[in-house]
Amino acid sequence: MALALDLDSRVVTLALARMVDSVANSFLVVVLPLYIGRAVALPGFIGSAVAVGPVSFRLTEALLIGVVLSLFGFLNSLGQPFTGRLSDRTGRRKVYLLFGLALVALGSLGFLFLADYVSVLVLRGLQGVGAAFTVPMTVALVNEYSAEGERGGNFGLFNTFRLLGFGTGPLVAGVIVEFGPYALRGVTLSGFDAAFLVAVVAAAVSFGLVTLLIDDPEQLAAQAGDDLSVAVRNRDGPGLDPVFALALVTVVMAMSFAIFAPLANTINERLGQGDLLFSVQFGAAVLANVLFQLPIGRLSDRFGRRPFLLGGFVLLLPATLLQGFVTTSLSMIALRFLQGAAVAAVFAPSLALAGDLATEGQSGSTLSLLTMGFGLGIAFGTLLSGILVGFGFAVPFVVATAAGVVGLFLVYTQVHEPSAASTPAAATTD
Repeated sequence: MALALDLDSRVVTLALARMVDSVANSFLVVVLPLYIGRAVALPGFIGSAVAVGPVSFRLTEALLIGVVLSLFGFLNSLGQPFTGRLSDRTGRRKVYLLFGLALVALGSLGFLFLADYVSVLVLRGLQGVGAAFTVPMTVALVNEYSAEGERGGNFGLFNTFRLLGFGTGPLVAGVIVEFGPYALRGVTLSGFDAAFLVAVVAAAVSFGLVTLLIDDPEQLAAQAGDDLSVAVRNRDGPGLDPVFALALVTVVMAMSFAIFAPLANTINERLGQGDLLFSVQFGAAVLANVLFQLPIGRLSDRFGRRPFLLGGFVLLLPATLLQGFVTTSLSMIALRFLQGAAVAAVFAPSLALAGDLATEGQSGSTLSLLTMGFGLGIAFGTLLSGILVGFGFAVPFVVATAAGVVGLFLVYTQVHEPSAASTPAAATTD
């Protein structure tokens, strides 16, 4: 069952569901900091000094907001190997995917009724657990729905839709909050309430799409098993396991991508620009990702994954490093676009290669290592950027580039692909 461009309609459904879910999650990345600052009852200990060994700091509003946002990321990322393994062990995907979407919707619904900090923290944590179920299930299903010579294109499509949702969500959220309140059937909704309600509806739409149009692959239950150990060392030779090496590579790639966002004020001051130009620079990387994920994924089906991984890192290194030294806004836009193209060249082929290497029935466990790596890379990149910029504007970019060199070394020495993945026969498999 395929659509135009030889795209499996089930993969398109999963991509649409993930796009809508990404809209809901990215909504809250923008809305929650504003909501906490304006409408949430913060605890009385805000402003107090806290000492951890020789280090002391104050509990500020910004710190409390950061805790809420980072809790989602860490629960989401660190939970994925466990949920992926649970899915593989039981031979079921759909039920866990629906469970995760229900948790995300429940969390968004709770924001409509609870307005104290502890409740917001718990609800966002609940959504992090929900995302830990949705992400590995969707990528595992994409992998299992894909023929051997179609994985790159299917993962490119999936990532394209996900990024579209992630990119448009904050824009729509800002508009909804800005133009509130709203009257709905005699009930007045604040801009925040309207945004939370849209997030609930988005999660419900994803739930409906999966319920009606997605089923577990027929062979999945028969392939379920107990031998789901994650290999660090290569079982077939020296060095690291290729999938584990890909997970480390994904962490490095995501870190390079994430260091930009926390430096908004610093970048604007350095380049003498306003918020609009920073938004264009941020969006340039997302746009490049959207444009290149699908074509690069499909090309990797024909020519193999490894050439694009190597080429992506070769482009990523200068595109990241030079951001720390440019002095014009236009140059930063160009470098961010190149960086986004480099990330696209790494991520879709990485997922496809992990799918090529995954044993039958272990897609959830295997691919969750990469999705966890992406989430951890974003979290650590955001954190390190704020710390390292204190030593000089270029320092975060230099450190990220050095980490990228390690990633390139890992790809060159530790990452290998099955020979069939790069043969013409594999590329023409129906």
